[in-house]
Amino acid sequence: MAASPNDLKARIIDYIDEIGPRLIHISQTIHANPELAFEEFESSKLLADTAESHGYAVERGVGGLPTAFVATSANGRGPTIAFLAEYDALPGLGHACGHNIIGTAATGAALAIQAIRDELHGTVKLIGTPAEERGGGKAILAERGIFADVDAAMMIHPGAKAMVARGSIASNSLVFEFHGKAAHAAAAPDQGINALDACIQTFNNINALRQHLTPDVRIHAIITHGGKAPNIVPDYARAEFSVRAATSDESLDVVEKVIRCAEAGALAAGATMKATHQRHYAHRIPNPTLARLFAENVGAVGETVVSPDPNERKGSSDMGNVSHLLPAIHPYIPIIDPGEGGPHTPEFAVAAASERGNQALLRAAKALAMTAVDLLTQPELVEQAKAELAAVANPNARWRQMRFFGE
Repeated sequence: MAASPNDLKARIIDYIDEIGPRLIHISQTIHANPELAFEEFESSKLLADTAESHGYAVERGVGGLPTAFVATSANGRGPTIAFLAEYDALPGLGHACGHNIIGTAATGAALAIQAIRDELHGTVKLIGTPAEERGGGKAILAERGIFADVDAAMMIHPGAKAMVARGSIASNSLVFEFHGKAAHAAAAPDQGINALDACIQTFNNINALRQHLTPDVRIHAIITHGGKAPNIVPDYARAEFSVRAATSDESLDVVEKVIRCAEAGALAAGATMKATHQRHYAHRIPNPTLARLFAENVGAVGETVVSPDPNERKGSSDMGNVSHLLPAIHPYIPIIDPGEGGPHTPEFAVAAASERGNQALLRAAKALAMTAVDLLTQPELVEQAKAELAAVANPNARWRQMRFFGE
């Protein structure tokens, strides 16, 4: 007689408690050795090796990304469910977004499913997705077909509250390069064309644009190159911009305006300008069925789920791209209290390696695996989730017709 879903979930809880010290050690190891986008060689290897040692077939370097991997375990016919692992860190702040918890929780969930593998039909994947912070690993992998055979995907993110249906805003990464003409800034300034002036004028133009934008829009930037010496007219300047809005289409409208601001800045200075739209993070679509199941499961292991504040400020994630292609969730689990310092702060980096962070990791791994049990034992829930996505996703959205990363 087959075990019931509740029996399988109880076994998952016991198993993760049993391997908890090992999972915590993995999380602490990643936290203590932060690696930036596309450089997560040791973190990726640690998670992939762990899955492989538990019977997963691991393919490394998928999608042309050396630090991406797919670990697969199959047992007969059934849905394909993916746990998504992140493991990149932030420049100067380390794991101030808690990706050590994200990657380890996904891995722990995969190990727990493997422990009851004979009881479940279908396929489970642990997908290692690098460079969420500054490179869009999931967006690249999605564009290159890595999610083509996945029926549902899930991950968790540490935060200050337990939320299961919180969306995100769309984000675009732009690079502007300005080319002028070098000259001696004192002896022959009239012979130069100041690329830095073109860059600074772009910032001024955008600041004038802000009064004509909706409140959800965010435009922020840094100048990464402004010249070589103050007595040389800069012949090259470079700036990186992030352009965000509530939805993908709205954000692309703003991108067009921002590019015009850069064109005008270059024109005013007499410089030339090259604009590169490096990547697009789509707004995230939380799947109602997956969110409901995860809420029930994370509640069963001790978290109190709250509804997102509709006026709450949001960030962006490449999980948004995945959520337009297949049913997906990106729930949050608290490792810090509201007001104590959110993601991308030194306080959050400390929390990601704290005892509370360790316990959140184990709860997250349990809830992810328990939700996979629901989907694998009741395939009709997967079809329900797909129908929900089909009702809201737009396959002809502008961003889905754009290619950022090639083949």
